[in-house]
Formats: sequence, structure tokens, C-alpha cells
Amino acid sequence: VQLQASGGGLVQPGGSLRLACPASRFTMNLYDIAWFRRAPGKEREGVSCISSNNGNAFYANSVKGRFTISIDNAKNTVYLQMNSLKPEDTAVYYCAADLIPDPVFPACDSSIKSGYYDIWGQGTQVTVSS
Repeated sequence: VQLQASGGGLVQPGGSLRLACPASRFTMNLYDIAWFRRAPGKEREGVSCISSNNGNAFYANSVKGRFTISIDNAKNTVYLQMNSLKPEDTAVYYCAADLIPDPVFPACDSSIKSGYYDIWGQGTQVTVSS
């Protein structure tokens, strides 16, 4: 079971990037999937998640309206489309999956809590700078 995030890089403020995270050995749309980030000197932050139950997506207030999470079922890959990037979006971004779901307390909700996620991909660096 593996996740592998990619797509990070250096981009100017206002620019866009699309992060990708393909999964191996499990079917991604059967589980709650999330993106997190960690900026230098800061705690890990939940960015977005997508629910396996109904496909609903949740976003941190700081990225709402600018970022979009999606899953390509044919490629078994989750994406994070990031538009209108700001310097404060600079961080290492991680994808994660909840492979041991709790039916009472789903991993993906508006709080995007990291403790529910079991499998983590290696991070990809996003740097927003002019």
C-alpha cells in the first residue's frame, strides 16, 4: 500500500499548480482521502479531504475557493488543483488515506483531522515566491 505525491515546485504568486497522488494496492474512491501541508515552523494543517461516502469535499478556510480536490477513478489518483497561490501556501504537501474507516466518526469532515489517516505519502514541496 503506497501513496506518492508529486507536482510541487516553485511558482510565482497568483500562479497555479496541480499536485497528484496515485495509490497502489487499494482503490482510492473507497476511502476518505486528504491533503495536508506543513509550512516551516508551523504545525501540520489539513488542506482538503474528499469523502468516500458521498464524494463531498471539505477545505480549510485558508484555501477555500482557490483549491480543488478530485479523484480520477481510472487512474486511481487524487489531485489537488491549486490556483491563485499565495506565499503563505508555501509548504510541504502530503496526501493521506483512511484505510481503517470508522463508520461513526468519518475521517473526512470540515475539521480535516490528521489523526484519522493511516497511510501517508511522501511530501512534495510547494514554494510560492516572486
